[in-house]
Amino acid sequence: MNIAFCSSEVYPFAKTGGLADVSGALPLSLAALGHQVKIFMPWYKGIKPDKHFDDFATIKHQGVEVVFIKNEHFFKRDYLYTTETGDYPDNLERFSFFSRQILKVLKEINFSPDIIHNNDWQTSLVSIYLNIFYKDDDFFQDTKTILTIHNLVFQGIFAKKDFEHLGISWDYFNMHYLEFYGKINLLKGGIIFSDAITTVSPTYARQIQKKEFGCGLEGVLAEKKNCLRGILNGIDYNVWDPKDDDFIYTKYRKSLKKKLENKLSLQKETGLCQDKDTLLFGMVSRLTEQKGLDILTESIESILDKSQLIILGTGDIKYHKKLKQIQRNNKDNFSLHIDFDETLAHKIYAASDVFLLPSRFEPCGLSQLISFKYGTIPLVNLTGGLVDTVSDISRGGSGFTLKKYDKNSLIKVFKKAQRLFKDRKKWNSVVKVNMKKDFSWKKAAKKYLDLYQGLAKAAE
Repeated sequence: MNIAFCSSEVYPFAKTGGLADVSGALPLSLAALGHQVKIFMPWYKGIKPDKHFDDFATIKHQGVEVVFIKNEHFFKRDYLYTTETGDYPDNLERFSFFSRQILKVLKEINFSPDIIHNNDWQTSLVSIYLNIFYKDDDFFQDTKTILTIHNLVFQGIFAKKDFEHLGISWDYFNMHYLEFYGKINLLKGGIIFSDAITTVSPTYARQIQKKEFGCGLEGVLAEKKNCLRGILNGIDYNVWDPKDDDFIYTKYRKSLKKKLENKLSLQKETGLCQDKDTLLFGMVSRLTEQKGLDILTESIESILDKSQLIILGTGDIKYHKKLKQIQRNNKDNFSLHIDFDETLAHKIYAASDVFLLPSRFEPCGLSQLISFKYGTIPLVNLTGGLVDTVSDISRGGSGFTLKKYDKNSLIKVFKKAQRLFKDRKKWNSVVKVNMKKDFSWKKAAKKYLDLYQGLAKAAE
């Protein structure tokens, strides 16, 4: 099959979150299964392609061609979507241009796709433009589109006055298409115009059809339920595997002794007391309410007298301030890093005993999958993809789980982890089982291929 994979960020070229990890790994796994895949993304500042053309540039990445859409005004900036002061005001123009150019460049390079796989609101317009401008074009006659929703919170909502920048008729600004409470909603349009919708876990696919998690689009998604499917993300073991990880202090495959060396080294580097018997919690996350920072900041000090904690991430300023205050009061056992640091992230996964994911909601979650591989037990709130991947340790499962999303429940689970850590034999048995789990992209890629082939067959 010919597959065009479209994303606003792709690891290792540009990354703000999990979307880049998925976009950097899934296309490679599809190609490894024998299919022709081309990745389309913006040509951001700092990217150095191999070949240059008028409208785009290309590079070969692990056997897959990456096509970078060119526009210096829109994409040669210091940030992808937003600065410290807020979103770029011309994001609608930037990503409508990107989406329309993808279809134009596909024709220029004569790559007629069986499937165009779009991701999140930034590429939702590809499906829309395909249906509006190319519906009678033989080049795209058999092309089907898929939209993957990585996080429904981010919908690409813009003011009505900006609709003219889309270059489509105002007939599409109504409740049946792109209009959403008087504004433009690009993700809504992508859902409506795509042939299939996927989310990044089966549980999240069910949750977003209900009001609690639907973010206002639950009705639209429920109407498309026959086209909606949840496919659990994988992780790229070429990037996330302690036996080959150049970022960590000591590489290891199964050796918990070598994992302990990572713990002692991280404690030393970050100013924590070097103590193998003190439970070390780690967290690498956006510091937002979605990720559980509201209940976490209320709970931290109650457990720091018997444990250590290291947090890496950036997010809401109010949580930056709260965490800094907690750090000032707990300098010996709390290390805070308001930053994006890929090296430190790897070190935290390798060194921690427990990885924190107390998320209010979590479409998939990659951190718990990475934690398994590094022998770090996840502590999670059971929602979204965390339901599909983590079961409670007291029932022979793989992690610590909250019974309720609140401060008291989180404190109880903290204390449960502290108690179990004293029984090192039982603790290590859980770790060893977790490290054998397989969440490779190969499994997920086969499920996407089943979906692709089903759409292609229906088009015949």
